[in-house]
Amino acid sequence: MTELLTNVRLATLTGPSGYGLVDDGALVLDGEHIMYAGPRAGAPHADHSSDLGGRLVTPGLIDPHTHLIYGGNRAQEWEDRLRGASYEEIAQAGGGIAATVRATRGAGYERLLQAAHERLSTLCASGVTTVEIKSGYGLDVETETRLLRIARELGRQLPVDVRATFLGAHTIPPEFRAQPDAYVDLICEQMLPQIASERLADAVDAFCETIAFSAEQTDRIFTRAAELGLRVKLHADQLSDGGGAELAARFGALSADHLEYTSAAGIAALARAGTVAIVLPGAYYFLREKQAPPIAALRAAGVPIAIATDCNPGTSPLVSPLLALNFACTLFGFTPEDALRGLTCEAARALDLQHDRGMLVRGKLADLAVWDAEHPAELAYALGAHPCHAVYKRGQRVRPSAD
Repeated sequence: MTELLTNVRLATLTGPSGYGLVDDGALVLDGEHIMYAGPRAGAPHADHSSDLGGRLVTPGLIDPHTHLIYGGNRAQEWEDRLRGASYEEIAQAGGGIAATVRATRGAGYERLLQAAHERLSTLCASGVTTVEIKSGYGLDVETETRLLRIARELGRQLPVDVRATFLGAHTIPPEFRAQPDAYVDLICEQMLPQIASERLADAVDAFCETIAFSAEQTDRIFTRAAELGLRVKLHADQLSDGGGAELAARFGALSADHLEYTSAAGIAALARAGTVAIVLPGAYYFLREKQAPPIAALRAAGVPIAIATDCNPGTSPLVSPLLALNFACTLFGFTPEDALRGLTCEAARALDLQHDRGMLVRGKLADLAVWDAEHPAELAYALGAHPCHAVYKRGQRVRPSAD
């Protein structure tokens, strides 16, 4: 059965820039895919027709960096930071990621699944149709594999495609504090082979930073991941310039994320490698950082830039992709057009999914977000608004409007 969606304004995002607006547009969906996207006058006949009342339609949003499976919360740490404690001080005192690891290890499968289901449902109701979910709050074989299994289960329970990322190299767990290289051994010799053999992850990530893993340790992990056929991505240069962007580029990483302190050499390396930069304005906002990523330099070098919520309990408890758009504009100087592309077509590239989503064009998946809006800039404009009218996932209307 084919379906004609008519009386719409399309933001196709086709081409290297621009919204690709089509007024008085139409879409024809053929099963899971887009058969036609263009002016209504040129639409082919379809078996069924729906009038969308002049609403705006964009590709379904893609959130390419989240940590949304975890136990507990870190509201107290947030208050401590507001009182003057730094992120590094909190981490050194046993807080930060380590605190969430304790809470996550103590939570059972069902409890973690339910909490993550609620967070992901909120993202989906805001137009997200594809999401990346990282592990990283277990830091032992049992809990890390549990988190990845939950990520896979979320993709079965909700109308969203989930890309799972193994982030066992998030921080050194307390039991390995005195012997961090032994923990790297555990990752390389036990965790990665099991995860690869069970196909629990689509990629491998690491936190390359002074409070986490060195470049040398990250190199070992990425080398092993490559041997097992797993793509990599990297938390790079968030708190200091540790050469993370260059390391990511050397391994042909899908993305390098954060990048607040990335050097000119790092930017050039990302451009040569074709690695996508993912910026995380929610973390920048929540931590009240002063050093913004070098957006202008990244753009000048031709590095694709995606945007993500970075949903996590400690530095970006953000479950609103539209707020991520606004933060990218107000804090990082994005235009609304660049921001929307960063959460659709560029985000698809960051997950190596650009072949089948991120634009409204014939042959792509029929992942659509329908908005109570006239112009795409409105999506990044109204703080706290909820303009998502409906969501289509692979051609099926999965989020009908309240009316």
